[in-house]
Amino acid sequence: MRELDELLLGYFERHYGQAGDNEKVAFRSLLALSDPELVGYLLQKEIPAADFALVIEHILDRTDA
Repeated sequence: MRELDELLLGYFERHYGQAGDNEKVAFRSLLALSDPELVGYLLQKEIPAADFALVIEHILDRTDA
């Protein structure tokens, strides 16, 4: 899904380098999820697990794009 790729790449370019170790682990774990799970989180139709909350917030933060 191209839209997912763009969101994840945007996060990687903007935030990953400055992210703490826990956030980096959460991002890598998020990449292992199925596309439907990711879409549910990123469209805010499902509440992400606490481990993913910060990284989802940063992925959706497009103010500095």
